[in-house]
Amino acid sequence: MSDLSDDLRTLAEDMLETMYHAPGIGLAAPQVGITSRMFVMDCIKEDGVEGKPMVLFNPEIIATSDTKNVYEEGCLSIPEHFADVTRPAEVEMAWIDLDGNPQQQVFDGLWATCAQHELDHLDGKLFIDYLGPMKRQMITRKMTKLKREKARV
Repeated sequence: MSDLSDDLRTLAEDMLETMYHAPGIGLAAPQVGITSRMFVMDCIKEDGVEGKPMVLFNPEIIATSDTKNVYEEGCLSIPEHFADVTRPAEVEMAWIDLDGNPQQQVFDGLWATCAQHELDHLDGKLFIDYLGPMKRQMITRKMTKLKREKARV
């Protein structure tokens, strides 16, 4: 068992609240200006179904399937932009949970996509890095324009 600080637990709670409020299904620490290797996710989106919030500290992929899935991804860091991204359909991840215990699980479907997307944030990658140069450049230009417009306000 690893000893997690109360600060990290509070950060995790705050990140889950921010993610749900956005609304999103995942949020990585670098997206909120924190350099910790952690992310939160909850891919339960159906009304009336209880959520399954997860907090993953020091996550790593230990296996991936050869089978691929394509999901339309978006990102809280790149608002209002979406694109199809191809990723492994299943991933096995290992991480430390909120209680400091090692965990391991196979994720599939949307959970697999979300886990990979959030792990990419910890490694400095965005979903647009998987796109062709034209689509990536179009989104990058729009985000640069948006940033300039917000700076003027």
